[in-house]
Amino acid sequence: MKVNYIIKNAFVMTMEGKGVGMIENGAIAIKDNKIQAVGTSDDISRDYTADEVIDGKNKLVMPGLIDAHIHTGIGILRGVSQDINNWMQEGLWPFMKHVTVEDNVKGSMMNIVEGIKAGTTTFCDYDGNMNQIVENYVKVGARARVAELVNEIPEDIGDIPVGELYPFYSEIGNRKLNNNIRLMEEWHEAENGRITCMLGPHGPDMMSLELMLEMKSLAEKYDTKLHMHVAQGDREIDQMVKRYGKRSIAFLDEIGYLNERLLAVHLTEATKEETMQVARSGAKMINCSGSIGIIDGIVPPILEFLEAGGTAALGSDQAPGNNCNNMFNEMKFVSILNKVKSRNPSVFPAHLALRLATIESAKAIGLEHEVGSLKAGKKADLLIVDLQEPSMSPIITAPIRNIVPNLVYSAKGSEVEAVMVDGKFIMRDKEILTISEKEVVEVAQLAAYGISQKAQGDIFPNSPLLQRMESGEL
Repeated sequence: MKVNYIIKNAFVMTMEGKGVGMIENGAIAIKDNKIQAVGTSDDISRDYTADEVIDGKNKLVMPGLIDAHIHTGIGILRGVSQDINNWMQEGLWPFMKHVTVEDNVKGSMMNIVEGIKAGTTTFCDYDGNMNQIVENYVKVGARARVAELVNEIPEDIGDIPVGELYPFYSEIGNRKLNNNIRLMEEWHEAENGRITCMLGPHGPDMMSLELMLEMKSLAEKYDTKLHMHVAQGDREIDQMVKRYGKRSIAFLDEIGYLNERLLAVHLTEATKEETMQVARSGAKMINCSGSIGIIDGIVPPILEFLEAGGTAALGSDQAPGNNCNNMFNEMKFVSILNKVKSRNPSVFPAHLALRLATIESAKAIGLEHEVGSLKAGKKADLLIVDLQEPSMSPIITAPIRNIVPNLVYSAKGSEVEAVMVDGKFIMRDKEILTISEKEVVEVAQLAAYGISQKAQGDIFPNSPLLQRMESGEL
């Protein structure tokens, strides 16, 4: 049978079964936008011919990585809010108030390019102005599962003193909800199914009960998921207790949110009992170790969630807090931080971290029928990783195989030499094929400069960041 591509003589990591599904001297056949067959090089070479045969010797072929929670629109503010206790109000808000829709789009494309170069093929993008940002995914060729960030809070929320109840404005909520509905109606299953949509309530503390119930009803109407921050910080819990007399998870249970539609992001402030309750409800957890570690100094309860039988995924979150939107980084962080938290080096093994960035993530976001593993009939979203990079060398296959731990604990993402999405290479030989990377960076730099000039008068006078600048620490 004739196909478009055959990649052979490679290590093929399918992520099928309970482990990683490794095939040594493996091969994969790709026709149109789907995987035609996966097997040994001998079997694939016998049964298929191709327009292009790629020699995968000393390479690894694996499923594309899935970033299950990312705000690409604020990539334009990378690194402005680190090493402080109040990262949002003192660090982020002075800049955010000057970010335009055009800035969001430019920062988003930079974030997307960063992710692709480090092997991300599916982005669960969750941000404002998503009807504009989604065009970036059309241009670059990545897979996207997008949601508009919906809340009822004003743009100057950062000026409200910590501890005061957030004001809600229904006109803001209606406008943002209508943006999310327009996104669903215009973009769901667009680009040959490469773009799909969800609903994006910002958090239970940032919108009225009436709007939350309306979004729950819409999720049922559109048969989609609700991508939402849950128990993401002590400020959220404080708001919920003051407004409703309940913590977030008890409140969500009461209003019917704890079910298989919910993607609960962070759970940073969830107790062990609350974590187990969410896991047993069928809701999924998205863990962002790098972001929460830097912003809050906390290890989210993903281990407890998994032990309770829950399905979880990994995300990189946002560049102003995490700096790095690289799923290799997230795999390493989630494993090491949970080993430290447990004081047990045997917990959270490398293969688990890999599964949480591939097949388990696909299950969490509802795309396991299409992506997350290399299997005949699934979409051809895959990576070719150079195992002869110093960080992946040497290759040892017996008496143990070292590829999986090296991917998680040693790889940086720069080892990815090719990225295929929907059967098309969007990166080869480490070069993005669909857009100009240099132009993307230059455009984002100009936008960031304009924002920073406008923000100078808004930096908190006693900001630790400003003090570090003045002392020469930054």
